Amino acid sequence: MPNTPTPLADGDIETLERATLDAVAPPAVEEIDGWLLPFDDSTIGRAKSAVPLRHDHRHHGAEAAMIETMEARYAAHGLSPAFRVADVPGLALVHAALARRGYQAQQPTLVQTGTTLRLRQACHDTPAPVSNSPHAAWSGVYLAEGFDPVDGAHRVQALSRSPHVVYASVVEAGLPVAAGTAAFSQGWASVHGMRTVQSGRGRGLAGRVLAGLADAALARGLERVFLQVEEGNTAALALYQRVGFATAWRYHYWRRPTD
Repeated sequence: MPNTPTPLADGDIETLERATLDAVAPPAVEEIDGWLLPFDDSTIGRAKSAVPLRHDHRHHGAEAAMIETMEARYAAHGLSPAFRVADVPGLALVHAALARRGYQAQQPTLVQTGTTLRLRQACHDTPAPVSNSPHAAWSGVYLAEGFDPVDGAHRVQALSRSPHVVYASVVEAGLPVAAGTAAFSQGWASVHGMRTVQSGRGRGLAGRVLAGLADAALARGLERVFLQVEEGNTAALALYQRVGFATAWRYHYWRRPTD
């Protein structure tokens, strides 16, 4: 049976979105009329897509002008505009306005929440060691065979520059085989960059990484945790359900096909 999420209040949605950007630490962020606009030239969608801080749009009739303003800000940074918008009724007018301007909904992604205690209790193996700074045993997983090397390099760069992040990794026979990070900000722990090399999958290594990150969060007194996972990643979703995560909402990236 799927885990049942606790509905998030407006303030929780806002802190979660701010914590998301704290984790990926784009070089620049602007705030316009209840939206966060991160600017980054990496492959990480969350680091370069405008996102609303509320799930109820309050500027009925002004959606086109609002989108134009944000498009201009992305153009000023030399970036193609993109929007990360929850699939909720309160943002339906934003969806419609984006569609009218030629944007398409892509890459459905789930925001899932849970508790750090449940996350820790779900793993009975030895937790992965956690460091306060990035190191070769951690970054080596993202650059391993089987992963996109450009995307991996961008993720290492983004997650290494955030002051809020800790780094967990598992090494076997001298080789890094699993890694992940957690960011601690805005009252949340958040999990990012979970990776296991192909030869290590199915052996509980991701659970050990999550347990190490949960220990670090609990040591800081953080009770709530979230992550974001693509809807089609069934293996990851099965793991996250087992450790207590439940979907709070789904979003799409809205991009123009030519961008």
